[in-house]
Amino acid sequence: MGERVGRITTATAADVGVAAGNAARAQPEWAATPGPQRAALIRRAARTLEDNRAEFERWLVREGGSIPGKAAFEVDLALGELWEAAALPTQPWGHLLPTSEPGRDSIARRVPLGVVGVISPWNFPLILSMRAVAPALALGNAVLLKPDLQTAVSGGVLLARLFEEAGLPEGLLGILPGDAEPGKALAEDPTVAMIAFTGSTAVGREVGAAAARTLKRVSLELGGNNALIVLDDADLEVASSAGAWGAFLHQGQVCMTAGRHIVLESVAGEYLDRLAKRAANLPVGNPFTDQVALGPLINERQAANVERIVAETVAAGAEVRAGGVRDGLFFEPTVLAGVTPAMPAFREEIFGPVAPVIVVADEAEAVAVANDTDYGLVVAVQTGSAQRGLDLAAYLNSGIVHVNDQTLNNDAFAPFGGVGASGNGSRFGSRSSWDEFTSWQWVTSRAQAHGFPF
Repeated sequence: MGERVGRITTATAADVGVAAGNAARAQPEWAATPGPQRAALIRRAARTLEDNRAEFERWLVREGGSIPGKAAFEVDLALGELWEAAALPTQPWGHLLPTSEPGRDSIARRVPLGVVGVISPWNFPLILSMRAVAPALALGNAVLLKPDLQTAVSGGVLLARLFEEAGLPEGLLGILPGDAEPGKALAEDPTVAMIAFTGSTAVGREVGAAAARTLKRVSLELGGNNALIVLDDADLEVASSAGAWGAFLHQGQVCMTAGRHIVLESVAGEYLDRLAKRAANLPVGNPFTDQVALGPLINERQAANVERIVAETVAAGAEVRAGGVRDGLFFEPTVLAGVTPAMPAFREEIFGPVAPVIVVADEAEAVAVANDTDYGLVVAVQTGSAQRGLDLAAYLNSGIVHVNDQTLNNDAFAPFGGVGASGNGSRFGSRSSWDEFTSWQWVTSRAQAHGFPF
């Protein structure tokens, strides 16, 4: 841990301006390229990723602290995004409209936005870059990608190499790693028609405000404080497995992490016992050298923040049932009992391997507690009756609900996104990509012009 794995140059605001100009000049010819040719290029990128997946997985482990299983899962997700994006350019891209005037043809057609800016985070850097880059390119746009500095290779450089190998023309994909400076420049550059941002709610608000000054389209996929509801008819062995996976995968550093386990009182004791036992059996260590279930947190600041949240929650009256110990960047998978809505582990997005358990009396209280947050990304419900879970879903303020599953689900062909502090709606997914990365243009034509009363 702590070894240097490479060196990369950071982008400045001036670099963003140059890249935006290059992209704007390259984009019209790319948009005019027939859809089947664009689709073929995206398919070549997918095949290149398949042929080189071991290298991509290795970078996800070395750079971001992924365990190998998570890295393989992320590459599979990125492949799904590429194959779905490859299907877009050959889909119908317009409508024949009725017309109120004889002799006039009227159509509505989708046109690319132009230059799309993508700002991606460090936790799932490959997939969270790819899910915007691939469909944006497929639909005829140029893309400027700013990956997080902590994962600039797996979230940026590797994508550039992938599309370069596939034959993408020069200027259509710019990689601009850096901190706030290039991100701010992307949001404010008038050449950039859209920003697709994935990251924290606080930074997302700043990006949205900056982009508004040039009237850009903005897609914000932000944080989550997601609930896993365990009803009294749930299979507790399965529910505790879903709870452990949802809370501890990638050290809890996922926007979809199960951050609040809301359990009916009659089964809470057994659920806690099972969840704590699972947590205690998960090894923590260096995923590059050891066979572990959890790797390191991304940096010292994040580790210290998780430690603070746990300590303040315990000081407020919660009980540590498993874990709770930090060793540098490593944090043991932690189960907290006796958590109440007033405690930090309930209120804050932890982004660490912590499972706070909140006990409720009945379904109505479970819904009220689940909705007691500014976030609204995903809720999962564990129950012996799928219909009972579906009935509950109607009352949950969340962009995504999974019944008899865990919170960490992602399909390239499904709409993904949250409400409230989790973002501005379900913006990703194959069919949603048409709405996201193109705009409507209404076109009418006549065989001959005609005069008017004036």
